Amino acid sequence: MILSMSGVVILGIIVFLFFRKDGLKASHALVTALFGFYLAGTAIAPSITAGGASLAGLLGGIKF
Repeated sequence: MILSMSGVVILGIIVFLFFRKDGLKASHALVTALFGFYLAGTAIAPSITAGGASLAGLLGGIKF
């Protein structure tokens, strides 16, 4: 768990720097996908899933 968390932190910092420095390129998208893959294996994954479902429900309830 400690090793995977450090990988998540490092990849998260890299993704943040990619967004700050310049636009997201193909190589940046690969690192972002790896970040998501490793983040899904951490203890925070259920919270992220619940937050995404909540946001989808909120957006789905908006009437135009």
